[in-house]
Amino acid sequence: MSNCTPKSRGSVPPVLIAALAALVVVIPAPAAALEIFGLRLFEPREDPAEEVIGTPQPYEVTFSVAGEDNEIERALRNASRLWTDRDEPASGAAGLVAKARGDYRRILYALYGQARYGGTISITVDGQEASNLLPDAVFGSPAVVQVTIDPGPLFHFEEARIVNKAPPTTDPDDTVEDPADRGFRRGEPAGSDVILLAGRLAATAWQQQGYAKAEIADRRVTAAHTTDTIEAILTVDPGAHAVFGPVSVRGTERMDPNFVARQTGIVPGSEYDPDEIATARKRMTELGVFRSSRIEEADTINPDGTLPIEVVVQERLLRRYGLGGSYSTLDGLGLEAFWLHRNLFGRAERLRVEGKVSGIGETIDPREFTYRVGTTFTKPGIYTPETDFTASLYGQREVLDVYTRTGVSAEVGFTHTFSEQLSGRIFATGSHAKFEDDIFGTREFTTAGFLGGIAYDTRDDPTNATRGVYVDLSVAPYYEFNYGNAAARIVAEGSTYYSLDEESRFVLAGRTKLGALIEPPVAETPPDQLFFAGGGNSVRGYAYRSIGVETPAGTIGGRSLIEGSIELRAGITRNIGIVGFVDAGFVDADALPDFSEDLRIGVGAGVRYQTGVGPIRLDLAVPLDPGPDDPTVALYLGIGQAF
Repeated sequence: MSNCTPKSRGSVPPVLIAALAALVVVIPAPAAALEIFGLRLFEPREDPAEEVIGTPQPYEVTFSVAGEDNEIERALRNASRLWTDRDEPASGAAGLVAKARGDYRRILYALYGQARYGGTISITVDGQEASNLLPDAVFGSPAVVQVTIDPGPLFHFEEARIVNKAPPTTDPDDTVEDPADRGFRRGEPAGSDVILLAGRLAATAWQQQGYAKAEIADRRVTAAHTTDTIEAILTVDPGAHAVFGPVSVRGTERMDPNFVARQTGIVPGSEYDPDEIATARKRMTELGVFRSSRIEEADTINPDGTLPIEVVVQERLLRRYGLGGSYSTLDGLGLEAFWLHRNLFGRAERLRVEGKVSGIGETIDPREFTYRVGTTFTKPGIYTPETDFTASLYGQREVLDVYTRTGVSAEVGFTHTFSEQLSGRIFATGSHAKFEDDIFGTREFTTAGFLGGIAYDTRDDPTNATRGVYVDLSVAPYYEFNYGNAAARIVAEGSTYYSLDEESRFVLAGRTKLGALIEPPVAETPPDQLFFAGGGNSVRGYAYRSIGVETPAGTIGGRSLIEGSIELRAGITRNIGIVGFVDAGFVDADALPDFSEDLRIGVGAGVRYQTGVGPIRLDLAVPLDPGPDDPTVALYLGIGQAF
């Protein structure tokens, strides 16, 4: 950027504008990886970080910004490593000097981003300007660091113009936001981020119409310090129109390269589209077989208008195994283990074998534990890159207060991704089980049916969402052979997340679940098809599946369900957060509830510790309407948010 040099007492030279509880231990291993409670062990680190070692140099820093603009001060503090790393000593005196000198540039760029092109920056260490210090300087313990900044005047656009803009498009998918709508226009604050964004949007508008190598050919940005204004003229060179060329694959070992190329979804001969490249990158990640993957476009477009694409991959270890668990004072300890082969036949076929035991602690009699064991096979890209085939078989003995189930179940079917937000599934299902309870005695049920579902997901992070919504609807018609009844089970569940501040330190989250079972009579229905509430992911404070329909003989499942939860999540530090919540649940005997049963409410609070695979969750909940077997307070420990 010409003529845009802020004044600096630190001898900053003119520059151009320039344009993420658990300790993870990583140990190389040749054959497999182990995951314990969600943390991966014995798997090579993908991006090893360099460590700087030196004699610790403690320091204290004060940060002073002239004026009363809190937004500017916050931006400058966030840009300063002296400030953000203030709780940790520097790596020796040389490390402190390097960090201070680097802050001139970082703060300068932050000033540009705030449309301040005439500011001054001073950084002193023990009273000496950092730009004049030698790496072998000697400081006190702690060293006294002072950062003083005068942001200077706010600059506005006198002119903001893009030469050779892309023509309007008739395809909504190719629409790109107008830079003027993002502040690139006369009279608006002339932040460097606005100028950079305008250039990216102008080039992207051409790329969305097939001009793969569109770029800003000339960027003329001039600051007039006498009028505190900026003239910005950006010229776009769209280059040649392109279509996708052949897709090649490099780096495969066991994987079939032709399958990898197909899974990108890129069709040679179709018009170049950066959205297709982004989708292909996501598909490579979702295959789950690559430690790293990248999609590279050729540097130039061929004379025939084709743009070759290369997929470069590095495969993961073939096998992985892990352990996990959960605990609550109501339901006891649960332990689970799995073994995973993620590439059986060279096309990312996954075979997962898993087992689980729970209820430990409520009793020491193994016959009273709940057991689950089974396997799931998944074959991606069965018809299209967006379609997966899945088959599973599970055996289970489930011991609850309301019934005991011993049986086997199977599913086989397909999942399909329609878009980044929308997916669907359809499965054929079957099961056979024996149920024992105190009301109906011993009964056996054999069922066969279908399960169809659709999900819409705009969450920013499924494991710890701060924005977006999630909605899932499933319909499961089935036929029960022992009693000769047809039935349909319908469940709709949704959750929404709203950040109360820009940093998402405070998040309001809500969840609703509705269920209905259409026919037959309760006495002729498998109890696991009926609705219950209660537990760590339902109504906290009550035992798992303990909320149902109360009868003189005891609790039975209902034919309708209404659940709701609301949480306020607050971040205390980067890794630690607290949560306050209210859960409620209602189960009725009829598919259309008459609300004759009591609404059960649980309230409580919890702590979250963030890890690389999601938060570790510790909740304490109190039931407001406890039954005779419910506790006064319940504790839950697990991995992941409640919803």
